[in-house]
Amino acid sequence: MATSSDETPKTPVTAPVTDPVPTGRESVPPAVPPAPAAAPKKLRPTRISGTWIAVLVAIVVLTFLLVFILQNGGNATIHFLWGQFSLPLGVALLFAAIGGALLVAIVGAARILQLRRQAKRVTGRPATSSPARPVS
Repeated sequence: MATSSDETPKTPVTAPVTDPVPTGRESVPPAVPPAPAAAPKKLRPTRISGTWIAVLVAIVVLTFLLVFILQNGGNATIHFLWGQFSLPLGVALLFAAIGGALLVAIVGAARILQLRRQAKRVTGRPATSSPARPVS
């Protein structure tokens, strides 16, 4: 009965193949072994995928906003400065939210401009997010 130790050793698959008939040249093994298969890279999110997510979030927010406006349809009298307006309550609150968002955006834009001017003064060059291009 033959056991595995009695068998002749098999040549490994990666061993160089030699010609049975001598031709005057020997087969040379590759100088660099092949690299093992690399694990697949994780893909980075793209700008379009970020935009797609923002669109989906905006749809959800607008749906909730529509429900809010429809449920608060009763008229409300708004007194602002010298005027008096009668609007549905949901619409009046929507205008108030838009006004608050615009106020925050104006203050934020002013602060960003202030920081850019300060960075330009300190470094002596414009503050940009991209590196300066070499002059050709």
